[in-house]
Amino acid sequence: MSFYPLYSQNKGKRLQPGDENALETKAVLAKDLTLRFFGRAIQLYTPMYLANYCDNSCLYCGFNKNNKIERRKLSFDEVEAEARFISSTGLKHILILTGEDRLESPLEYIKDCIKILKTYFSSISVEIYPLSEAEYTSFVKEGVDGLTIYQEVYDEEIYSRMHPTGPKKDYLFRLDAPERGARAGMRSINIGVLLGLNDWRVEAFMLGLHAQYLQDKFPDVEIGVSLPRIRPQVSGFKPAYVVSDRDLAQIIIYLRLKLPRLSISLSTREGAGLRENLIPLGITRISAGSSTLVGGHTLEGSQESAQFKIQDQRSVEEIKTMLYKKGYQPVLKDWMPI
Repeated sequence: MSFYPLYSQNKGKRLQPGDENALETKAVLAKDLTLRFFGRAIQLYTPMYLANYCDNSCLYCGFNKNNKIERRKLSFDEVEAEARFISSTGLKHILILTGEDRLESPLEYIKDCIKILKTYFSSISVEIYPLSEAEYTSFVKEGVDGLTIYQEVYDEEIYSRMHPTGPKKDYLFRLDAPERGARAGMRSINIGVLLGLNDWRVEAFMLGLHAQYLQDKFPDVEIGVSLPRIRPQVSGFKPAYVVSDRDLAQIIIYLRLKLPRLSISLSTREGAGLRENLIPLGITRISAGSSTLVGGHTLEGSQESAQFKIQDQRSVEEIKTMLYKKGYQPVLKDWMPI
């Protein structure tokens, strides 16, 4: 079974515009649902980039193999230094990332990094190239409990144009990766679209449909979504579709009303003020103290080598202070492996 047949049946469907008064009413309902299902707890995490080598030529990404950037892979000593620094902020949830290059970032290298990270973090999620079910199972055995993988754009034609070469061009293999991860025993699965590649009303509808499909099929797995908008990076790629702040708010409201139990993440791609204003609408997870450079917490590097530019550069402590002031409880750890 795959999500693809359901995608095909609903291809072309989109969210319908609502009047301004209806949106305000829905925002209140979304706030109430979020409080009912999640309370005032906001989980904090940060990304940690292990490597930026990549075999893909994704037009929108700073790690595109054709971009002339400094390529780097952390040594195990550097991994430990990053882990020690991030852990010192109090964070116990980490998301590790690599470019999609199985030669430069092989599974065994990533697993060896995980062995180091387990000393410092109680929850480890991976955002790497899509794997087979058996490979995901081997990661679960190593202590990984979360998988993040974005389809980027559900429209197949646009997907093909955005990924002209490389293994990521395989639309279906990527589309089915969340299911393989769930069957392998991942505790949490996070999916997402890169807003700006297509009409946001189409992509938001399909993202909600995909999340609902996963919730129904894997009721014991925490399903979450992320809503990144395209940010500047070294190639200068410009999005074909503008997604305004109000549009982003509408997507969050729609997802919260459709799926009350859905985890919704908002990253440091967005500015500080906007993130604060969007939290009550349905956000349950935010990143803090982020860097999109390999070894960006402890090593020097050119911002030209970053995957994308971040906007909210506040530290973990500053984010915690902000949440407390707004009446929320920052959660740095909510999972302990057996």
